[in-house]
Amino acid sequence: MYNLMATIVLDALGGDIGLEINIEGTIDAIKRYKDINVILVGPEEKITELFNKYKFSNTRVKIENATEVIGMEESPTNAVRHKKDSSIIKGMNLIAENKADAFVSAGNSGAIIASAMISLHNLPNILRPAIVTFLPTLTGYCVMLDVGGNVDCKPKNLLQFAIMGSIYVKEIFGIEQPKVGLLSIGKEETKGNELVLETHKLLRKSKLNFIGNIEGGDITLGIADVVICDGFIGNIILKFAEGVGEMLFKLIKQELKQHPIMFMSIPFLWSALKDLRKRIDYTEYGGAPLLGVNGVCLVCHGKSNSKAISKAIYTANEFVNKNINKKISEEMEKIIE
Repeated sequence: MYNLMATIVLDALGGDIGLEINIEGTIDAIKRYKDINVILVGPEEKITELFNKYKFSNTRVKIENATEVIGMEESPTNAVRHKKDSSIIKGMNLIAENKADAFVSAGNSGAIIASAMISLHNLPNILRPAIVTFLPTLTGYCVMLDVGGNVDCKPKNLLQFAIMGSIYVKEIFGIEQPKVGLLSIGKEETKGNELVLETHKLLRKSKLNFIGNIEGGDITLGIADVVICDGFIGNIILKFAEGVGEMLFKLIKQELKQHPIMFMSIPFLWSALKDLRKRIDYTEYGGAPLLGVNGVCLVCHGKSNSKAISKAIYTANEFVNKNINKKISEEMEKIIE
């Protein structure tokens, strides 16, 4: 179900902050983007009350009632098996039944991935889906995958991540031959654990623009457009990067306060500081697409605010209209042949 007027399903109960943030994000997205419909999945009565509070009504927004929520600390397997009326399960089913085009949630990421694999299944020839996210660099941005979907991987999984990531970068950034780097403890091809060593061999034989191993510090330099690693390492790097970003701005603020004259210069620096914060702010990227499933699914940060939710809805719409899943399937078919 691909069209210019995409319908995005939003898990209204997802995230650490709660229902109201998702309502605010929906309202912002509907006002900002004219080619998007939204189906909110959650408690219909409470959602309606919040829309009334904000004096909002729009025919492009519908509500799908759901009475259960999957908590952040719940076991994904148990929750997916037993909470059939949860916002994640009911929302994912709308995609599986072709009643909508994409699913967005800031909820339990494990449950989102498990539900997607059960309801949507993987794309043909894809062994495991992977979460891909944007990271700021000195030259612009790169993408990294996996960042949490698979903590234990095999070399062939990482090869497929590289293929999917390259297609994603080509479609989103317009880079014809994205540079692919394999994250390791050294640039030499003899450095790394068994997974990295074997993956290096596969990538070297592939038709991808593989530039070899890269180290952690190379990510921010923009050496690679696509950074490949397993989900265990990727998630640690992602969380560390978010922490460094927050620390940076707090340190700048603290240091400026120590120098009154410099503190007075903030109004003159404000524009540059705002641009810098925008580049490293995860809310600017919205959700992280789950590549490799037979449907469009975005996993948002648990602490997403309304801005991040609105942006995720837009990103899901972009994914649908660029038909990225079809292009991944076509590329994988070529490799199998």
